[in-house]
Amino acid sequence: MSGLLDKKVTAQSLVDIVAERIEAAIINGTLEPGSRLSEQALAVSLGVSRGPLREAIRRLEGRKLLERTPNIGVRVAALSLKDLNEILQIREVLEGLACSLAAQNMTDTEIVALQDLLEQHEHQKSVQEGKGYYQESKDFDFHFRIVSGSRNERLVQMLWGDLYYLLRVYRYKSSTKPGRAKKALQEHKEIAAALARRDPVAAEQKMRAHLRNARLYVEEQLEPAGKRDPTVIPEKNKASQKAKRPKERVRSLT
Repeated sequence: MSGLLDKKVTAQSLVDIVAERIEAAIINGTLEPGSRLSEQALAVSLGVSRGPLREAIRRLEGRKLLERTPNIGVRVAALSLKDLNEILQIREVLEGLACSLAAQNMTDTEIVALQDLLEQHEHQKSVQEGKGYYQESKDFDFHFRIVSGSRNERLVQMLWGDLYYLLRVYRYKSSTKPGRAKKALQEHKEIAAALARRDPVAAEQKMRAHLRNARLYVEEQLEPAGKRDPTVIPEKNKASQKAKRPKERVRSLT
């Protein structure tokens, strides 16, 4: 017997599985930002011993998804609204640039593969039902492929460094708002179409608009209702507001 079936399962492969399960639970909100982890409860729930679980937790600490505090324990990492807003504004600029470069540097095969990936995303049950748009990490992540396709190593390091995994939590959160999952997928398709046309200007504009929309959805969900700035209007409401008050100037976060 050859191939995958003749490779014995190792403790390391168990760590991979446990880390992936916990990471998915963090990203989809089962484990909420700021919540404390109980090793005993997790070990029982996952049916594993403490050894592999602790190694998986250390791995997720390295990805900035978990934080350990002396005498308190491990909690799911969380960003303040101010920190998140600043990071997402920077991401909009840098990933817009990456998309512009990708329009020039990605191969035809890579762009076709990107479009195929979106077809797979479209068949997700959660997307079809409008409940969320979950993307697995790295090569299964639409944004990761585009940034990698920019062929700019410094840009890749800046965008996919320590905050990559933590930002996935908030990216998923933005997609759970009613109607956002399908809209996000459509925006992805428009970005892919611009890449296929080899149009760097349109590609950057589409990406920045997409990230701006996602940022506003996240802020709308996380900011306490009583503290929201009434002058900041989400993209989806701007058209109707402008139609009613054509001469009023609206201040945005950008």
